[in-house]
Amino acid sequence: MDEAAFRSGICAIVGRPNVGKSTLLNAILGEKVAITTPVPQTTRHAIRGIHTTADAQIVFIDTPGIHKPRTLLGSRLNDVAQGALDGVDLVVFVVDGDGGVGRGDAYLAEVLAESGVPLIGVLNKVDRLSRNGQLPALAALAELGEFDEIVPISARRGEQVELLVDLINQRLPEGPPLYPLDITTDSDQAQRIAEIVREKAMVAMREEVPHSIAVLVDEAGPGRTDGVTAIFASIYVERDSQKGIVIGRQGAVLARIGTAARPEIEALVGTPVYLDLRVKLMKEWQRDPKKLDSLGY
Repeated sequence: MDEAAFRSGICAIVGRPNVGKSTLLNAILGEKVAITTPVPQTTRHAIRGIHTTADAQIVFIDTPGIHKPRTLLGSRLNDVAQGALDGVDLVVFVVDGDGGVGRGDAYLAEVLAESGVPLIGVLNKVDRLSRNGQLPALAALAELGEFDEIVPISARRGEQVELLVDLINQRLPEGPPLYPLDITTDSDQAQRIAEIVREKAMVAMREEVPHSIAVLVDEAGPGRTDGVTAIFASIYVERDSQKGIVIGRQGAVLARIGTAARPEIEALVGTPVYLDLRVKLMKEWQRDPKKLDSLGY
């Protein structure tokens, strides 16, 4: 590889909750490294996705949606998102074309302007808009700040995603790869397993306790059967009444969560999986700094 001609850099994906940041990252990478649900504030960590081609490497940082926090966890998620702006070469600012540009987008645009980092504006979910409907949404996005480019996309359908990647590549500084060429994320396996379980639990609990759920992998290793990986994980809730909701009648909901999670975990670890899920109580963990620390937030 001719390192003099190679480009590399860090690009943060920023936006309000539920605008499609994680869906966009997965579409760019062609594989799932960030969980996605219809529930706002699904992303809780700054997840790095690494896109490498013959002449460039982009390290994407998928950030939690910046929002008005109601808990200590919410405040910490905002800190994670804003901290991700430090040292980046470029920011992709995503807005929801279907939901419309609003005050939250305007506030975030002001934060980004203060950072002084080059911006590409992305109008996502254009598959839900008519051609005529896109024009006022694009104009509203353009009014938010000084953008190098503005790109309408559908992350869900992959429309214009390749164009966006090309525009990012053009703005990277020359330099060697920042990560090995054959990896797509620096998240460790235990964290990815925990996130898969949390995603399935959030989907199952969409109308009830999604934000009260946290997941930790307690143990992972060879199972009792040759070629099987045994994974023991805990699903934490904040109130005793939530345990019964997550478990369900005769364990039906917990079994459904495990059934949905197992195929993705098996694809990740490369073996059949024995998955043991337990539901545990950690009272008001979203508001307790020590408990948040213990859960990795």
